[in-house]
Amino acid sequence: MGLNVFDDRICELGEGPLWHPGRQQLFWFDILGNRLLSRSDSDLIEWAFDRHVSAAGRVGRDRLLIASETDLFTLNLGCGAKERVAALEADNPVTRSNDGRADPFGGFWIGTMGKRAEPGAGAIYRYYKGELRQLFPGITIPNAICFSPDRRHACFADTALGKVWRVRLSDTHGWPVDAPELFLDHGRDGPNPDGAVIDTSGLFWCAEWGSARVRAYDGAGAPVRTIGLPTSQPSCPAFGGPDLRSLFVTTAREHMDEATRASEPGAGKTYAMPDVAEGQAEHEVAL
Repeated sequence: MGLNVFDDRICELGEGPLWHPGRQQLFWFDILGNRLLSRSDSDLIEWAFDRHVSAAGRVGRDRLLIASETDLFTLNLGCGAKERVAALEADNPVTRSNDGRADPFGGFWIGTMGKRAEPGAGAIYRYYKGELRQLFPGITIPNAICFSPDRRHACFADTALGKVWRVRLSDTHGWPVDAPELFLDHGRDGPNPDGAVIDTSGLFWCAEWGSARVRAYDGAGAPVRTIGLPTSQPSCPAFGGPDLRSLFVTTAREHMDEATRASEPGAGKTYAMPDVAEGQAEHEVAL
């Protein structure tokens, strides 16, 4: 079996896929549509918001921690109740949230960026046990936030620069130590690193915006496997399914002209491919 459409609802900017192991359910976002999407068997599920939302971490079985353009808040998946956890650049109307993921220590990393990708307007933050701390400022398009299976490293990218960094984490609370080291450098004109995830063997699976592919890299940064997509703007991969071996990929139509949209009718849909590799279970956020 090859790549299939998992969900044919069109997202202008699909992002943030999260497989919830406790619910056996995929969640993802349409950032520009202010929507959280999911499905349960044949039932299509959506939540609408009054602001951009982009990434989530699981909090137990029935809540998600969601990043928006102004805050981090919890959403009760049963009753829809929301509760603010922390402000996130709430006084800066230029920026919104972008890529994010829970870390192995119970923290949650989230990137911000300018709504028009203003150079250097964004940053990467970490929420951990009640504290939201800025980690890396001056980032234009933060992406590829993911964590090694041995808990020793985090990765993150600035898509605008075509660069991915790796940073060592402390053994106790998971805060970054030392300076980030360059992991991949595609340059401004090379493949654009967007969302990414690391499997249990340590391979770094990166959606490469504009390249119609997700590519896996080994620890030395060498490409070892490529999965092609029928649309040019894949945005983020996630492992899921009962055995965590299926690869889900969100895509986008943002910035496409009408001719390109017509030639890529699959743009904005969410895809799945079974039996790709063994993924890590997404970590739980400790509020």
